[in-house]
Amino acid sequence: MRTKNRLVATETKYYRPEFSNCPTCQSKLDYCHTVSKKTISTLDGVKTIINMGYRCTNPTCENASTVFRSAQAEHLSIKHITYGIDVLAFVGELRFKEHKTRIEIMNILNQSGVVVSERHVQKLYERYTVLLRASVVENSKNMLNEMVDKHGGIILSMDGVQPEKGNETLYVIREVLSGTILAAKNVKSSSTEELMEFIKPVLDLGFPILGFVSDGQKSIRLAFETLSPETPYQYCQFHYLKDIAKPAVDKDRKLKTNIKKKLRGIREIEKKALEEDHLESETTLAYTAAIRSVLLEDGCPPLDLPGMKIFEQTKLIQKSIENCLEKKGSSNT
Repeated sequence: MRTKNRLVATETKYYRPEFSNCPTCQSKLDYCHTVSKKTISTLDGVKTIINMGYRCTNPTCENASTVFRSAQAEHLSIKHITYGIDVLAFVGELRFKEHKTRIEIMNILNQSGVVVSERHVQKLYERYTVLLRASVVENSKNMLNEMVDKHGGIILSMDGVQPEKGNETLYVIREVLSGTILAAKNVKSSSTEELMEFIKPVLDLGFPILGFVSDGQKSIRLAFETLSPETPYQYCQFHYLKDIAKPAVDKDRKLKTNIKKKLRGIREIEKKALEEDHLESETTLAYTAAIRSVLLEDGCPPLDLPGMKIFEQTKLIQKSIENCLEKKGSSNT
């Protein structure tokens, strides 16, 4: 049995079609009946939306039996839900942009005047993702058309990530020039045949392909070459650079480890400085804080090596300390 809508509207709004005349014969439209009456909770309060239906007054018109309604009223909410589309969009923004939890979203909505439970937040989130998925397909096609007009085609890249050995692998196909994600799928097997099934729907979109890019995984390369043997194929330059730079990265990692070993005693220095109350202790605490900050440096190998950055920055700190000691010595004399 359908439950009663317990929302109490503070405002009633009537909507009619956005045009007054029949689009076919230009005869005037007359009101015939109410198409829908729905009470929804929006960010602006609870409203009753009444969508009025109109018919063409010309009995010989092909649209004589057609009931015209307001598109604006239809866009205020989706079927089988008593929350406005603005609430759905707000939930999506809070979840994906601000990374709020369901409880946090529930509290924010309740404070905004939208009465909602944690379970309803989950339902709203699920409906938002459905709408998002529907819009992504159309937006992706528009973006790809722009790339074809600008560059004459698109470039596809593919890569996979496996959280733990033995688990499913997430594969993603991305258009390189625009950065558009075209497909993503969890697969149990990384065989060439299964990857071909994943790639084929993207190729069937019909866009001209300038080339394929991937890492050195053999099954990906064979899948691309089997489906489109005439399309140029290239190894990912980042993976190529990462592989040839591996010896340097390994040595840099050892350098970082050795520097950290030599600086392990700063905690004892901090304790001694905290027990004293003079200018030298404040200076000491400032230097130890600087050293701690340097040791947290991660860098971005292979082009930005963390070990070398730590080495260079600790050398600067060392030089600064030596200058301080020289000034202190000269002032004492």
